[in-house]
Amino acid sequence: MERIPILKMGRVLLVTIQVDMHDRLALALQDDLTDRIVRDGARGVLIDISSLEVVDSFIGRVLANIAAMSRVLDAETVVVGMQPAVAITLVELGLSLPGVRTALNVERGMELLRAGMLDDAPPAGDDDGGPEG
Repeated sequence: MERIPILKMGRVLLVTIQVDMHDRLALALQDDLTDRIVRDGARGVLIDISSLEVVDSFIGRVLANIAAMSRVLDAETVVVGMQPAVAITLVELGLSLPGVRTALNVERGMELLRAGMLDDAPPAGDDDGGPEG
């Protein structure tokens, strides 16, 4: 069975969907991503859907599930590159994709993820490395 490649870039997993998504492939991606988040200790997941021209309700729910599972595993999800027709379809289907942050392109998506990871970092100087002064 074909799989969608998952690339690791630092603490972010990058997924670029280049093929038409069918239900089995979407479920495999969901399983593969959750496994990789745990194995790699990822803090962010960026999913590029710019090649997708059609997203049905099942694929929309899988994207929402991926975001929910990522949050439980302490990673944030950003979906980038959504075509206008895909956005219209999702709205018409009544899918709001709760927990899924979106950005226009990969660069902006990475900025969102980096900003989120910086917000989670402990403040500088609070390493509790020993007695002060």
